Amino acid sequence: MDTYDAIVVGSGINSLVGAALLSRSGWKVCVLERNAWLGGNIRTAEVTEPGFLHDLYAGWHPLFTGSEAYALLKADLTERGLEYLNTEYPTASYFPDGSAAFLSTSQENNKKHFEELAPGDGAAWEQVVAGFMANASLGFGLMGTELWSWSGLKFAGKELRRLGVDGALEFGAELLSSSRHWLTETFSSPRVHGLLAPWVLHTGLGPDQTGSGFMNKLIAVALQLSGMPVPRGGGARLTEALASLIRGHGGRLETECHVDSVEVNGGQAVGVRVRGQLIRARRAVICNVTPQQLYLQLLDRSVVPERFAGRARRFRYGRGDMQIHIAMSEPPRWRGNDARLLRTAMVHVTSGLDGVSRAVNEAERGLLPAEPTIVLGQPLAVDPSRAPQGKWILWIQLQELPSRPVGDAAGKIATGDGSWTESLREQFADRVVERLCECIPNLGSAMRKRHVISPGDLARTNINLVGGDPYAGASTADQFFLLRPLPGLPRHRTPIAKLYHIGASTHPGAGLHGASGLMVAKELLGPAGCRKLHTRAGLR
Repeated sequence: MDTYDAIVVGSGINSLVGAALLSRSGWKVCVLERNAWLGGNIRTAEVTEPGFLHDLYAGWHPLFTGSEAYALLKADLTERGLEYLNTEYPTASYFPDGSAAFLSTSQENNKKHFEELAPGDGAAWEQVVAGFMANASLGFGLMGTELWSWSGLKFAGKELRRLGVDGALEFGAELLSSSRHWLTETFSSPRVHGLLAPWVLHTGLGPDQTGSGFMNKLIAVALQLSGMPVPRGGGARLTEALASLIRGHGGRLETECHVDSVEVNGGQAVGVRVRGQLIRARRAVICNVTPQQLYLQLLDRSVVPERFAGRARRFRYGRGDMQIHIAMSEPPRWRGNDARLLRTAMVHVTSGLDGVSRAVNEAERGLLPAEPTIVLGQPLAVDPSRAPQGKWILWIQLQELPSRPVGDAAGKIATGDGSWTESLREQFADRVVERLCECIPNLGSAMRKRHVISPGDLARTNINLVGGDPYAGASTADQFFLLRPLPGLPRHRTPIAKLYHIGASTHPGAGLHGASGLMVAKELLGPAGCRKLHTRAGLR
């Protein structure tokens, strides 16, 4: 019978960050993963042809490289071969007329570009950045602080004293605003609206939803600050470095190891059962799962208060997600010949703010969007090692899809019983590729092979992605900040002593940042342990 200080269920970024920090602090840690690979939504594989390294699922790491978790672990990860690469142009939007708008890592260049798009928009962007940075401690702090805790109360008190009541109320209103309101009130150019609006999709929201304005602004400023970094050689290099760090400090990581249940004795978690065998935990069991898995499956119903079981049943999931991975025999030739596009990490192909809004509305009504927002990633714009010399990779994401489609907004694809069959998956992928061929005339002739992942495929691959929701739970206002994961459980503790809940279903939500794993590790290590972490990393 094995015994550890902490057992971590699931091996996503939050699990590996938490396990790495605990292991490095002297804890004996075990990470158990049901899939054949570590990393959860981080996976690099040659799914098209040999030599083409595709980042399946998550593909971009700006939230991680800008996080406290990375600052604490950077030296150890670099020592284990992790190297981040970046580009001057993290994002652009490509419009139907062949024009494009760009966001770079240069404040001056962005100001100049926005001013060219509409007089006054350059100055408006400068004011947005200055205003956000004046409140950066609050904006980023909300996403990185255990809100319902002493540290959260101290954080709130400090910011209230700094802002005053009027300032705090103004920030509260900003926090609840929609992306449409923020964009149209701030910028005149529809091109700027179309450049920034698609980024709310990466938070699981739409541009007309409450809270999307704040998230839109946060991401836009973060892109200018951090760019769009990726690990050299594929996202799995981050997973490998974290796993190496954990093993180097005596930790154990097991794949193809499904956890059947969390064992509770005397009101506290004492371990987990795997294939009927008990693996004991002396100090903590940390579960990177959805609320429904934790409270309705892993725990015996006798130990779960009914009010939390009921709330777990009502936890909602968001829209589905599709990915298309394409290997090309040559780089794309974008119509319009703007050379900056080949140096841009992520291009949104969109008709603008209203186009994003329309596609979100169609998806939320159960329809396949007639013109979805195409998120087109170009990993080789950042890391040329991902494909043979002279070749190219496209990483395509569609975030405006119903989990079970009831119809097609264009009236051309029969959706059957709503299941994501192979036929439905490929027909919708054809729609996306045909539209891209209008933007990239050589795409058809240069495409060597494609690999499509539907919402149904996502759900089967990762049980946290219910219905193909890549964010493991709707990020709407009723399931965010103090209401995530569940009302009455606004932090990473659970009603069971020594049992902790992390992952995208918990605060601060989805994103490759490792924040919830970090928060739990800091709580378990206590103030003295946290000081040692910061001292070792050279942080205050």
